[in-house]
Amino acid sequence: MSRILVAEDEPRIAAFLKKGLAANGFTVTVVPDGPGVHDHAVTGDFDLLVLDIGLPGMDGFDVLRRLRATGSTIPVIILTARDSVHDTVAGLEGGADDYMRKPFQFEELLARVRLRLDRARPPDRDVLGFHGLELDLRTRHVSVHGETVDLSARESALAEAFLRHPGQVLSREQLLRLVWGDADAGSNVVDVYVRYLRRKLGADRIATVRGTGYRLEQGG
Repeated sequence: MSRILVAEDEPRIAAFLKKGLAANGFTVTVVPDGPGVHDHAVTGDFDLLVLDIGLPGMDGFDVLRRLRATGSTIPVIILTARDSVHDTVAGLEGGADDYMRKPFQFEELLARVRLRLDRARPPDRDVLGFHGLELDLRTRHVSVHGETVDLSARESALAEAFLRHPGQVLSREQLLRLVWGDADAGSNVVDVYVRYLRRKLGADRIATVRGTGYRLEQGG
């Protein structure tokens, strides 16, 4: 599960971001001041930083400069009410990966978060694995604790989608795009294939997150 650090001192916006990102399967930590954000970010415990510029104690530009000076490569999306070209350039030249102005659409921020996380991930491995469940990307063979499991091509593709996002909640629409290439194909097909996978991989492998989607878990 990807861990996101949100640097935001406005309680309403901070709560909105935390709720929205958590609902999409991310682990979210909110820090309201510059020094605290810096101290959290340098731990290496986070996969991405959403950084407000107007922070108390140390503004976002200073936080970003200090992080990059220490060699931190954490992806950073600046989120700010400032709208000048100078500020945009300063943020990007200071080491930000992306820049969004307030007010913003959460769907756009979410898309940018996912894009930055995808780009930051290491290259594909030959085998995807998660707590005893493995998929060989070359042969498409799937095994559970070393025992081969016979999956259809579609079941294998669905297993791959979960293995690429272990512990993260995936909506039916996301799974339709990833596996069927069509978010409008009808969500019932996702439910049907999830049932197929549960029978073959273990009933406790894929959890239902009510009103949201599904999540790959450790299993028994």
